[in-house]
Amino acid sequence: MNSLNLIEALSNAYGACGFEDQVVDIAKQFVEEEQLGSFRRDCNLNVYINEVKETGKKPVVMVDAHSDEVSFIVQAIKPNGTLHFLPLGGWSNYTVPAHKVKVQTYDGKWVSGIVASTPVHFLSADKKNACPTIADMVIDIGATSKEEVEKVFNIHIGAPIVPDVTFEYNEQTGVMLGKAFDNRLGCAAVLDTMKDLKGASLDVDVVGVLSSQEEIGERGAFVTRDVVKPDIAICFEGCPADDTFTPDYFIQTAMKKGPMLRHFDKSMVTNPRFQRFSLELGRELGIPVQESVRSGGGTNGGPIHLSNGGVPVIIIGVPVRYIHSHHGFAAMVDYENSVKLAVEIIKRLNDETIKSF
Repeated sequence: MNSLNLIEALSNAYGACGFEDQVVDIAKQFVEEEQLGSFRRDCNLNVYINEVKETGKKPVVMVDAHSDEVSFIVQAIKPNGTLHFLPLGGWSNYTVPAHKVKVQTYDGKWVSGIVASTPVHFLSADKKNACPTIADMVIDIGATSKEEVEKVFNIHIGAPIVPDVTFEYNEQTGVMLGKAFDNRLGCAAVLDTMKDLKGASLDVDVVGVLSSQEEIGERGAFVTRDVVKPDIAICFEGCPADDTFTPDYFIQTAMKKGPMLRHFDKSMVTNPRFQRFSLELGRELGIPVQESVRSGGGTNGGPIHLSNGGVPVIIIGVPVRYIHSHHGFAAMVDYENSVKLAVEIIKRLNDETIKSF
């Protein structure tokens, strides 16, 4: 499976927070086909690839990405057959209405629905131009009663809901369009990094990790960090691109300008020595890199860098336009350079270098 096909499969996969099963299955298939080593998943649907059983021989590099996507969950079923729902992850009210979604049935099938709110014809003048909140919205699956939802559609409270979007690729421009690029691009990057390092003579052990439930508080990473006990870590992310609405002087995550390495966000001050090592290596090798300082946001780097007595962590972010909405754009060249940078960093890591960070 080449990189583009891998990204397509992962993007199209349904993986709400806590329900990342399809992503796990795709990763398992890839690891087995490429013979990348051991594969294990835990009860929280965290994935461990080529897990180190005997620690202490070589430093352990954790290469991480989160496997969930911003999504929703059914909270209640109304008597008229519409579904009241809650967000899983950081949605903007403006991006949610009028989109198609998929709702999982109790037996694992998927039903199409529409995010609905009161039609304009029935709104008072003062509400016509106001954005409804998620509490004002429902998901309509075409049912007419609560009984029909439960007995015919076999949908119950607690059912996961994901955007209904099909991946597209423009060969002329090298731009991908799809859902869940945050963070299925990262998942693909973990797998491709492991593939590119296969058979290499390294001074470190590399463990690939797909962590669950990042969008609702980096929950999976609190588990994976304690299992892997890394000495150093690289977190891949699909990061919000800022090149379509930001003044030129403030653009830090532009599409087609290379992976973004983040100095600061609400979850972590990036280890400046590891950050500088990575940025300088990228420039030395001619890999375009971008730098950012963010006033908000957070990544799995937050819990990971506070584990195992302190862990140097960098974020390698693939710029994604319109993140945390149903659709996003990302450039294949940015993805490829993200993987290339990670591979070249890992090839140069050893015990002495890691301790210098």
